[in-house]
Amino acid sequence: MPVSEALQRLILDPDFWTNGLTGTDELPAEARVTFPVVAGYSLILTVDLPSGDRTLGLRGPASSEPVQLGWAPAGGPYPAALDWWELESFARVIALDDPLLPHPGLVVALLSPFAPPRGEDDDPAVVAAVREAAYRSLRREVPEVVPAGPEQTPLPLFAAEQWWPAPPSPSPQVLDEATIAELSAPAFASLQVRAGDRFPHEDLSFLVRRTRAALSTVPELMTWTGGGPLAREIIRTGDLSVVPALLGVLTEAGCDHPTVLDALSEPLVPLEACWMVETLAGAEPGTLLRHHV
Repeated sequence: MPVSEALQRLILDPDFWTNGLTGTDELPAEARVTFPVVAGYSLILTVDLPSGDRTLGLRGPASSEPVQLGWAPAGGPYPAALDWWELESFARVIALDDPLLPHPGLVVALLSPFAPPRGEDDDPAVVAAVREAAYRSLRREVPEVVPAGPEQTPLPLFAAEQWWPAPPSPSPQVLDEATIAELSAPAFASLQVRAGDRFPHEDLSFLVRRTRAALSTVPELMTWTGGGPLAREIIRTGDLSVVPALLGVLTEAGCDHPTVLDALSEPLVPLEACWMVETLAGAEPGTLLRHHV
């Protein structure tokens, strides 16, 4: 997934997510990220940096420019350009195909405002949990904090740690918990764009079918590892304590897929483990997750 250098800087800036970013001479006028999905189709998000306006488009294999799915000003309201289950399926395929994405979090974080829950099948609690995990997955490298100590050996009375407190360690999370909670709160679309004649219904429907077909092959590809039955057992019981055993079965069989291994490795993040186990078992998104929300 070609993420521009400008966007790489932006996604590590909390103001980018809270619409507090102001245009500067250091940033280009526009940032664009392309998410290749399947069959030559891509989702393209374009951000106008001076205004914060965002446009989501769909580009086909024979097109050079995307067809607009939806547009939103900074801060919304966002249109219901995608159904939530469509976005989640797209994000899973994108993450599985891109070793630079060990988790579908970046896709969900950037595009979920365009896919608010709006149907009976969309559980707001599950959607909020997935969005929370996505925003928490935004992490940056932080320098190691070196504890400061006395320049010379202090008197015994002043040698205790209370006299030499360690400096606070910066968090690798881009967003704090209060901001994550605010961004993940249920939001229902007020702009229905899918009924319009210009909406690319046929192309999107084709992409949805191909995405479902791609996901349906994942359990078949994993049958040689012997992990399928164990993944289905985790789905049945909802017991994530079995995930290390599943990881062991996959690695012993030679599975070296970075996205699969990252989602199932310690320290285990329940939401990330759930999406991977569901994918390996061929279960509907949210089947396992509902046990842990």
